[in-house]
Amino acid sequence: MGAAMRRIQAGNALTAFGIGFTVPFLYIYVAQVRDLGSMAATSAFVAFALGALVALPFTGRVIDRRGPVPVVLGAAVVASVGALSLGLSTGIAAILLSALALGAGQAVMQPALATMIVWCSTPATRTRSFAMQFFMQNLGLGIGGLIGGQIVDENRPGSFTLLFGIEAVMFLVLAAVILTVRMPHAPSIKDAVPRDPAQAGGSGWQRLLRHKAMVKLLVLGFVIFFACYGQFESGLAAFGTEAAGISPSTLGFALAANTGAIVVAQFVVLKLVEKRRRSRVIALVGLIWTVAWVIAGFSGLGHGSAMVAAAAFISTYALFGIGEAMLSPTLAPLVADLAPEGSVGQYNSAFALVKQMALALGPLGVPLGAGVPMLYIGTFVVVSLGIAALALRLGKQLTPAQDNPSLVGSRIVAQGPAAAGSKVGEPVSA
Repeated sequence: MGAAMRRIQAGNALTAFGIGFTVPFLYIYVAQVRDLGSMAATSAFVAFALGALVALPFTGRVIDRRGPVPVVLGAAVVASVGALSLGLSTGIAAILLSALALGAGQAVMQPALATMIVWCSTPATRTRSFAMQFFMQNLGLGIGGLIGGQIVDENRPGSFTLLFGIEAVMFLVLAAVILTVRMPHAPSIKDAVPRDPAQAGGSGWQRLLRHKAMVKLLVLGFVIFFACYGQFESGLAAFGTEAAGISPSTLGFALAANTGAIVVAQFVVLKLVEKRRRSRVIALVGLIWTVAWVIAGFSGLGHGSAMVAAAAFISTYALFGIGEAMLSPTLAPLVADLAPEGSVGQYNSAFALVKQMALALGPLGVPLGAGVPMLYIGTFVVVSLGIAALALRLGKQLTPAQDNPSLVGSRIVAQGPAAAGSKVGEPVSA
């Protein structure tokens, strides 16, 4: 790992550490500490998601034209202002505006940092680089949440202001670290992200929507994020507390088990998946999550003791974590390897946008999880099997090198169906 990549990963981890201070406590802060009620807290989450959805469609073009570094710097400053103002706000209007800025800033960082990782890696090293990013993010979030939980006090609003202040500082630390990163020159970038003549012509979004493999990956990504991340703190939590009788403390243990599974399994899993076909790895994740949903359903049947139900529910979150560890070195590198030269930012932004849309729609599972629990479980068992089917269909659209980059060493072959006639390992001519 070069110096540039080390600094990118360090900045990413420190940012996650700062975010971890506030994410678990945002609802309590708005609803109880500021005494604005549950509706205001829900509105803050909506504003957070809205900021991301508004900013991301324009982010990719800016990244590809100006480079990822200025985008990260601008997003870090906006997020820092949003975090600090959120910690100082007392009224609903100020809180919503702050959440809007914070959501936009955080969302824009994701594709910009991902593009920096792409530019500083090759297809051969990209899988491990993104796995490291995911590992450091979860480690930072976990440690931040743990320390934040020791500082926060519902009876002292100043303790929450301190948490948001720490988060704001961490965003500025990210900006300072990124300022020291020396990005590779154009020739290295072209080696990492080759040109695909078949993707030329039209606007960035038009080119992307003509790319069948990328469109299928976006659909698959939406289903993955909706079925997993979109349910963690909404539908699955409602199912656990209402149908399975899980206590809030057990829910906390389940979330900790998810993070722990990722941290412990990440590099073990990486060795198992980095030389295998990406489409089949994603399909296997769908099967693992199918088992996770079945176990969650068992926890809500009431046939065992409260301890058995709690153990089953915690196991569900741990299995989701193992699946996430398998996806981290698979999805993001695949997005990068599908992107033609000059469109990496656009492709990363599109994938981040799909993720935000899935997360925003995730709470739609709450009424089912709380009111019709077995229908909820059955629905997501089918959805998880659908992930496996969609992944296998995606595999038919990928070149051998896109599906398994270990076949071509440190250079990537042509992108998309137009490259089907290229020899494995042969770079595309401009």
